[in-house]
Amino acid sequence: QVQLVESGGGSVQAGGSLRVSCAASGFTSSRYCMGWFRQAPGKEREGVAAIYTGRGSTYYADSVKGRFTISQDNAKNTLYLQMNSLKPDDTAMYYCAAVREPLGYSGSWCYTNRREYNYWGQGTQVTVSS
Repeated sequence: QVQLVESGGGSVQAGGSLRVSCAASGFTSSRYCMGWFRQAPGKEREGVAAIYTGRGSTYYADSVKGRFTISQDNAKNTLYLQMNSLKPDDTAMYYCAAVREPLGYSGSWCYTNRREYNYWGQGTQVTVSS
């Protein structure tokens, strides 16, 4: 059974950086979509970034492009989200999610087909103050 555990959230001032991690276990394939999502109070959950693990293909929401980087460490079974130039609007609970052997083969497919994700972590809070 796949388990995802996020860590690394915290509080930072605008312009600062944070890296959140997602430790994965129970993976039985080399092909997964993995994604970072976030949800702010009173707002719908939104996609932030996604990666297709079979090729390392990535995709980003326009709001974070150029500031955030999603990456994977296969040896550690860990997904990362490096967040730079943080803004108060980035404040949210950040969730890691995965889907095994997706129908698509690219980061853009993984980002677009967010309803396919069926494994979720518990979330880690990121707070950016102005």
